[in-house]
Amino acid sequence: MNPAKDDDRMARLRWRCRRGMLELDLILARFLDTEYAQLTPRERESFDALLQLGDATLLALLEGRQPSERFAPLIERLRRC
Repeated sequence: MNPAKDDDRMARLRWRCRRGMLELDLILARFLDTEYAQLTPRERESFDALLQLGDATLLALLEGRQPSERFAPLIERLRRC
């Protein structure tokens, strides 16, 4: 592993976690700081895909207003965080 490359990757990921809604910023930043390192490669891919969603969709998933089988385990981890 290359620490500089990992730092760059995390910086880019942290930037992608910055959203237009403060609620999402707080949830995603906390998750990144406390849980992301423990994710499997497959879970990291799922997190990446989740970050590609729009803010309204992502918030609806996190609030339980929109179900998603694809993201269910990850959403549950985000909620617990």
